[in-house]
Amino acid sequence: MQENDNIYLVGLMGAGKTTIGRQLAKRLGRPFFDSDHEIEARTGVRIPTIFEIEGEEGFRRREAHTIAELAAERNIVLATGGGVVLNPENRRQLHDSGWVVYLNVPPRLLYERTRHDRNRPLLRVPDPLAKLAELHATRDPLYREVAHLVVDGSRLVASGIVHHLLREFSKQCKH
Repeated sequence: MQENDNIYLVGLMGAGKTTIGRQLAKRLGRPFFDSDHEIEARTGVRIPTIFEIEGEEGFRRREAHTIAELAAERNIVLATGGGVVLNPENRRQLHDSGWVVYLNVPPRLLYERTRHDRNRPLLRVPDPLAKLAELHATRDPLYREVAHLVVDGSRLVASGIVHHLLREFSKQCKH
């Protein structure tokens, strides 16, 4: 790994990717991007609207295009959308172009963090906790496949995770 590699944060919605990514980018003096925010900025509409009009498949196409463009950047910190790992090409691009950190958080805690958020189209179901458990079961192996580092995101506050990532990143860059 080189010091100029990108850093990608992956994990389910509510794992803290954006919060941790912003803090990490600030500490490293790098630009920060959130792929969902980039998609919203490029389309001019919120993610739920894209899901309503184009369905999840349409959203995933937009996401893959955005990931390809951002993965071509250098020295960025990127918080990805939770479903980015569903596309094998996204997984390959992320793994090959940077350092991927999986923020693993149990579904119960994710539910507590996201239960009042209306900007989560996949959680607009009768039992959001069950949906989060299902998403975790499906995506956890994919996050682990792409990750260079898995972090338990349930035990530390964001600043503690950022400190841990800075230490690990420094070790990785020396090899």
